[in-house]
Amino acid sequence: MTVKSNHVTIKGIRDGLVFLLDDQCEFEELLYELRYKLEHSHQNILTGPIVHVDIKLGAREVTEDQKEEILDTLKQKGNLLIRSFDSPALVQEVKGPPPIVTMCGMVRSGQVLHHEGNLLFLGDINPGGTVTCTGDIYVLGSLRGMAHAGISGDEEAIIAASVFAPTQLRIADVISRPPDEWESHETGMEFAYLQDNQMQIDKMSNIVRLRRDFNVFKGV
Repeated sequence: MTVKSNHVTIKGIRDGLVFLLDDQCEFEELLYELRYKLEHSHQNILTGPIVHVDIKLGAREVTEDQKEEILDTLKQKGNLLIRSFDSPALVQEVKGPPPIVTMCGMVRSGQVLHHEGNLLFLGDINPGGTVTCTGDIYVLGSLRGMAHAGISGDEEAIIAASVFAPTQLRIADVISRPPDEWESHETGMEFAYLQDNQMQIDKMSNIVRLRRDFNVFKGV
């Protein structure tokens, strides 16, 4: 016995039902048709004693959330017992901060480097040069120009550099002109961040206090 719609096919087998779900249509469209079919069609199949169900998605890859949406929809019919969920792979959703893109070179006076996301820049930002990012800025070199992190309003963004002597820093909408004594700081990477809407500077080794989602090496 086969009951078919555009995107959902229900096949009766000897010991249960197989739901064949189209792997080409949009996921929301598929879910809508699945819900509609369970509510309005073939009640003689989907009511009564416990029925084992196998779900086959063809070549469709789904996230954990999408898988749960399908299972929750089917579980609304109390007599359906999910036996298997056949999909080529579950798409792993990225958790935590976005990845860092690496660039190298030199930003000279009058030049502007803009990046969408987090940036690791290998080189120097000279006086008169500008780097802007929607995320964090990490300079493996000298920061002697202007840096603006979180330009879209991200107040949790940070700015870090091996040699920390910027002419101006900006994080989100907060602007800070560093004091002259920054030029004479001890050697060591530092970073700037916002606390109570004020620009703060700290040693890079203390960043874990701010970014607790970072993986920390603790040694043996």
